[in-house]
Amino acid sequence: MNSSEKLKPDLRVYFVIGPDHAGDRSFVEVAEAAARGGVTALQLRDKTGDTATLIAEARKLKLALAPFGVPLIVNDRVDVALAAGAEGVHIGQQDMAPADARKLLGPDRILGLTVQNAEEIAAMEPGLLDYVSIGGVFDTASKQNPHPPIGLDGLADLAEAAALRAPGLPICAIAGITVETAAAVIAAGCDGISVVSAIAAASDPRVAAGELRNVVDWALDARAESA
Repeated sequence: MNSSEKLKPDLRVYFVIGPDHAGDRSFVEVAEAAARGGVTALQLRDKTGDTATLIAEARKLKLALAPFGVPLIVNDRVDVALAAGAEGVHIGQQDMAPADARKLLGPDRILGLTVQNAEEIAAMEPGLLDYVSIGGVFDTASKQNPHPPIGLDGLADLAEAAALRAPGLPICAIAGITVETAAAVIAAGCDGISVVSAIAAASDPRVAAGELRNVVDWALDARAESA
């Protein structure tokens, strides 16, 4: 398979989780419950674990997600993704350059990139990427963000810029998104939402994932009908 034939990632409900996000629960069990509920992609984000720990975590997640066909994306660590057989890697602006990540990953694995402003969108190399994540949109307690939230208006502007820079490249948004704001995020021009606390902090992650999936699917249908 070459990159032009590769299926686009399904970003409708993109769940980001690691050991620090699940409280006193097993984050693998939370991930499995979310997959049962309807998440369409899952990212392992563990900024403190050593390499061996990260590989073990990724392999456990792969096993948990396999029955649901949910792809596993590893935050930052190309080596961990390759060792664990993950479907892809997500990188930020301070991580490995997309060209280097793609060289190591090969053409068939997913590569996503975070962008926060118009300058970073202009600098993207669309041919290297499978999706772009815009954020942070709202305030969030799950990650330290030195930049102020861009809000829905800022998101709409950046989503439009990304669509012009890379037509057809899937777009998701991240930071502070909830079931109450998910539809507005889709209406702003995104193909999906990336969430942490909206699922990880829920008393029932399966139910929370299902509610988000229903809202996103409704919002995507509504946008398509109005186009």
